[in-house]
Amino acid sequence: MILAPLLAEPPLTPTPDEAREALRRELLKAEYHDTNLLSRFVKWLGHAVDRTQAAASGSSLLTTLATMIVLLVLVAGIGWLVARTRRSPGTHDREGGVLTAEVVTAAQLRRRAEAALAAGRYGEALVEAFRALTLRQVERGRLDDIPGATAHEVALALESTYPMHSDRVDTSAALFDAVRYGGRAANAAQAGEVLALDDDLAGAR
Repeated sequence: MILAPLLAEPPLTPTPDEAREALRRELLKAEYHDTNLLSRFVKWLGHAVDRTQAAASGSSLLTTLATMIVLLVLVAGIGWLVARTRRSPGTHDREGGVLTAEVVTAAQLRRRAEAALAAGRYGEALVEAFRALTLRQVERGRLDDIPGATAHEVALALESTYPMHSDRVDTSAALFDAVRYGGRAANAAQAGEVLALDDDLAGAR
């Protein structure tokens, strides 16, 4: 009885060439070229794919397939981490300017802060309160009107002018950055404290 020939080992899915092409397309994305570190990683990964392809003919189907899957998952994971970092609030600008280009008075900003606080929008209330505090000091001539001044710069200037309130000024500036540029939530007490600081500095001589 003549036995039917054994079936050949099924083709690798994906084949080394297909896997390499998939990696090449993935690595062409701009996010993988943001830093020298990522560039070096991409080169290392390319060499790893080359080695895997060279060894594929001498390895079992399962071993080769598992290696290629691990490489693909690794690349996808790196891409996800880079994308997540880019989407994280404040990644690129954790210390932006306090005041905007909008033409507004300190009193108007104060009213916005009070309205936001009453409506339970505590983050907005804190941000507008610190802006009102900053602009009020500019209007009083206690603070230079420097476009783009950060909360940290505002705090340094106000601490020298109001040393008795330095701790509160520093805390309020840190809260402003954390809420406005760090994506953190604020509570009613924090927003109320910035409003109270605005009152105290406005009444100080």
